[in-house]
Order: sequence, then C-alpha cells, then structure tokens
Amino acid sequence: MKEGKIIKVSGPLVVADGMDDARMFDVVKVSDKNLIGEIIELRGDKASIQVYEETGGIGPGEKVVSTGEPLSVELGPGLITSIYDGIQRPLDVIRQMVGDYVTRGISLPGLDREKKWKFQPTVKNGDKVSSGDIIGTVQETKVVLHKIMIPHGVEGEIVEIKEGEFTVEETVAKVKGPEDIQDITMMQRWPVRKLRPYQEKLMPETPLVTGQRVIDALFPIGKGGTACVPGPFGSGKTIIQHQLAKWADAEIIVYVGCGERGNEMTSVLMEFPMLKDPRTGEPLMKRTVLIANTSNMPVAAREASIYTGITIAEYFRDMGYSVALMADSTSRWAEALREMSGRLEEMPGEEGYPAYLPTRLAEFYERAGRVRCLSSDNRIGALSAIGAVSPPGGDLSDPVVQATLKVVKVFWSLEDWLAYERHFPAINWLTSYSLYHDNLKEFFLKEISEDWPQVRQETMALLQKEADLKEIARLVGVDALSSEDRLTLETARSIREDFLHQNAFDEIDTYTSFAKQYRMLKIVLEFHRRAREAVARGVPIKEIFSLPVREEIAKVRFIPEDRLTDFDRISENIKGQVQGLIKTSGAEVEVKG
Repeated sequence: MKEGKIIKVSGPLVVADGMDDARMFDVVKVSDKNLIGEIIELRGDKASIQVYEETGGIGPGEKVVSTGEPLSVELGPGLITSIYDGIQRPLDVIRQMVGDYVTRGISLPGLDREKKWKFQPTVKNGDKVSSGDIIGTVQETKVVLHKIMIPHGVEGEIVEIKEGEFTVEETVAKVKGPEDIQDITMMQRWPVRKLRPYQEKLMPETPLVTGQRVIDALFPIGKGGTACVPGPFGSGKTIIQHQLAKWADAEIIVYVGCGERGNEMTSVLMEFPMLKDPRTGEPLMKRTVLIANTSNMPVAAREASIYTGITIAEYFRDMGYSVALMADSTSRWAEALREMSGRLEEMPGEEGYPAYLPTRLAEFYERAGRVRCLSSDNRIGALSAIGAVSPPGGDLSDPVVQATLKVVKVFWSLEDWLAYERHFPAINWLTSYSLYHDNLKEFFLKEISEDWPQVRQETMALLQKEADLKEIARLVGVDALSSEDRLTLETARSIREDFLHQNAFDEIDTYTSFAKQYRMLKIVLEFHRRAREAVARGVPIKEIFSLPVREEIAKVRFIPEDRLTDFDRISENIKGQVQGLIKTSGAEVEVKG
C-alpha cells in the first residue's frame, strides 16, 4: 500500500504528496484516525482527496495510505432491511458498538460476516454458467428471494455446489474456467462509480403503478423510467417520496436520504418498519434498503450515498426484479459537488456549480432503465430512478433543476401554494408532464380501457380550460360567464378536489388502483356530458349544481376497491336525476348527438 503525507487540509478536502502510484477514485485512509477518503484529482505525485468523515484536528505531515481499490459496496444476502450511511457502514451495528454518534475512523463491513443464510442451489455439477447466471437462492425475508449470481467476468463449468447454511464469505460453489477453478461465495463487491453491465436496454412498456391518482392517470412513469420532483420548501417532496416508497409496485425499494434534515430521515426510519406492505401484509422494511445521509454529516459523503444507492439498486435489478430508487434530494448532492469544486479551485459554472454538474446528473439517471440482464436466461429487470430536487425558493431556473430536466422523462412540478391550500399531492397539473404516454399506450388500452387516452385528454383539456376561464372570471366575475363555462369551472373543480386531491392518511384514499381511477374520471366526465346536455336544453345551471348526486360524486374516492360496482349505481343516478331535471324544466330544445 502506497503511503503519502498530508500537505494541506481544507474542510473535507485533503491534499497529500508522495502519491505517485495512486489512481483516481482509489479509497485512502487519512491520518492515524483512519478516516475514509477518495482520490478525486491527481497532479503529479499530489492527490486531492475528498474525505467522507469530519477532518477536524487533522494537519500537515500526517500519513495517507492508499488501499489500491476504488470505493465499492458489498452485495449479497443481508442488504434488505439494512440501514446504511453513505459509504455502506451499517448504522444499527455502529449504534450497538459506540452509541448514538458515529465515531470517526470506524470501519465495518456492509454485510454481516457471522450470520448464516440457507442456500438452495438451482444448478448442478456439470452445468455451464456465465456472468449473471443464477446458481441458487436465499430466502432473505418473507417477501424477497435473494438470487445468488455468478460474478462478472466468471464463466465455466460447475464442478462443485453445496446446499445448506453458509456465511456470505464461505464458498458455495466452484466454477472451472479456461485457466483455473474459482470459488463462488454469496457476496460480490462492485465499484460504486461503475455501471453494472447488461445485455441491452429496453423501452419501458408498463407503468410503475403508484396508486397516486395525479401521477398514474395524468403523468405516469414507466418501470425503468426516470422522474424528478422539484419544489420549494414545504411543498411535500418528502411526502411524495414516502408515498411512492410505500405504494409503488416495485419489488425492491432503495431509499437514499441525501443530505436531508435528520427529522425527515427519522420519520422514514420510524415509519417504514411499522407500515404494512399492501401486497404481502408484511412490514414494508422487508423489501427496503435505507441509506441515511443527513445534512449534519460530512458534506462529501453525499456523493457516495447517491452512488452506493444506485449500485445496490442495479444489483437487485440484475436478479430480474423491478426496483424503485428514491433520491431525496439531488440538490444536496449538487451542493457537495459545488463545495468540493470550490475547494479544488476549479473554474465555476452557473451559480458556482461545477461545469460538469449536468454530466454527473446524466450519468446517475442513465443508470436507470429496463434491461435484459447479463445472463443466459435473458431475464428482464427494471430500475426506476425518482429524484427530488430542492431549488432555492422553488426557482425552476436553478441549474440543478434545468440539468435534471434535460435527462429525465417525467416532471412532477410541486407548488407550495397548493400545499398551503392543503391540496396533496401538491403536483401542478398545468406545468407537469410525462414523456412515457406513447410507450405505455398499449398497456393502458389493453389493461384499462380502449377509451383511456380520450378520458385522460378530456380531463387535461377541462383543467386547462379552467385556468383560462379563471383569468376571465377575475375580471368580469363568475356570474358573467355563460352557463356552459360555469359548468366547465365546476367540473374542473370536481376533478381537482374529488380526483387529484388525495388523503395519504385515509386507509382507502391513500391508494387507488387503475380500475378505480378510470371509473372515478368516467363518473365526473359523465356528469359533465349530461349536465351540458341539460344546459343546452335550457335547464338553469343552479338546479344542476344542486342535484343530490353531486354529493355522491364527491365521495367516490372513499369507495373501497372491492365495491367498484357502486359506480354503476352512481352512473344511473346521474342519468336519472339529470333527465328528471330536463323533464321538469319543460325544455323543448332538441340537442343534436
């Protein structure tokens, strides 16, 4: 191991000389305290190191030792239900060892070396295997079957495979390659900055069902897609991330708290073990990996937490699972890049961020995707990446937001004014967008209804028309509008309050299936169509607004998923009550169509 000497300490940046044999992104141990750092710049024999721990008390002359290896994560049984810091140190184990505060220089393996896992082989002696092939399984939790894969770069013939209980370091199989026999354990190591390989990237064809109506119905994300959630303080970014982690139909959830306030990560740590997974009835933690990096932790560790999270997510994707990664928030990561760039005295870009910020963001989001995994069985896995962005004051012209929007396909624009009006999720339906509609069209036509695209289009048109009419109403007053325009305003209000607004704390309203979402929108639009017919026949608009069925429409979101036939009754009530109005009004006007 190469040893150098510190010549400069500037916050999380340490410069050492005598490092001529070191390589970029090698992990180093700084000083006698063994602080963990990573080389981010080399000039001759001088290495600039970003240290992932507090550097107070470290000074020139102290030693720096290179490990000769890049920052890597341990991948294997034991990841699920774990809570790590940004460099994959298990926080629960650290707490048992040293208490509530992470001691500087403490170094622990990411996976438990003592725990034994029951390994069940799925191949036999004589079988040919190559990189990514599954050779056995471990029931990691009740809901996650951990698939043990051949490491990258290994191929050959199985000459020995065992069944039984083993630690992650014990040999479970032997593979005879062209040159030698290699031992296979249940654990792999992988550099966090290196993309895990796959055969090919595929287009997302199915939506990541979240149960959040404004997302699924209007701005869906495909499995293997990318989305960003920008918004000012208090607009509900963390609430959205929590809801997606709870309800998204991904098989594995990786939640990265990147530089967020401690109380927000605490709520995740307290809530997730208590929450029941709607599909399995087991605690949500049984399919979740948490990476907790809070704002009071060293700033450089934010970058490591993002890469650690995406690497763990890729590993489960390679098993053929659908994985959802929540990064909250990428703005804190960008701030860490700005901090390190400034200390390196690099030429700043816009607002002091480094010029390579867009490249780094693109590299992160490009690791998402639906892929054909590297294996002989051609299994398909998907990794969806959803990043929260925290621009100062909600300014969407912020460099981090703009760089993110260039690479992601879904934009959920959060508004603080909606949050202040108690409208959650506070996603602005006029400025948000999704570019996955064409990819997901076949799914919607086949699984929901052939008229789903028209229903969505009509809904969006009414919301847009409402925005235009509100401007006119501010000038001339609502009463000066025509009856048809007033009906449009009322229908759009119903869409906003009865469909887009969702109560995360209500047992029924917190999650809505696609089938129910479709029925909800159809009911609102049916009332609009029949009311418009009545208006055309001369029925006073106030009488239409006072129909009893409107109370039923307002309560449709509380209809349980097993009672969707109630929508048929409400549809009949709409038809009957509106026709009754037309008859009693004595209107004789004929309506075409």
